[in-house]
Amino acid sequence: MEKDGERFYREIAGKTDSTGIKRILTMLADEEVKHYRAIEKMQQGRAGQMAETSILDRAKNVFVQMKEEGGEFTPDLGQIELYEKAQEIEKRSRQFYEEKAAQAGRDDQKQLFERLAVEEAKHYFLLENLIDFVSRPGQWLENAEWHHLEEY
Repeated sequence: MEKDGERFYREIAGKTDSTGIKRILTMLADEEVKHYRAIEKMQQGRAGQMAETSILDRAKNVFVQMKEEGGEFTPDLGQIELYEKAQEIEKRSRQFYEEKAAQAGRDDQKQLFERLAVEEAKHYFLLENLIDFVSRPGQWLENAEWHHLEEY
């Protein structure tokens, strides 16, 4: 599942002309690799721990940089459907990990699945902002405060 997510993010990153959006999608792909490696370690009987990531802060920096650089951003409305598909995948992944956490027989497994569920929720949130940005870039950049990051 995580490998499929990585491939999907890299594929849609290749379909955008925006350097900033490409960076965000690549960050998401890289996060999926981290998830896969943590699960792989757990399957091998090693501690499959995963630290909390800073993807939202890093993405915020990309959005801020895009705003500061100004220039024209031409929305690619065809991308929205792909981002919505990615968002649905993240939602299902979060639900899957929440179920696995409830079924886990060991505390370390439960903690890993719970951490993965939280990370997938962050990805969903990031994609929501990406969809908003692509849908209405001028208004989004003016109103983007990101104060609600503390929720995560």
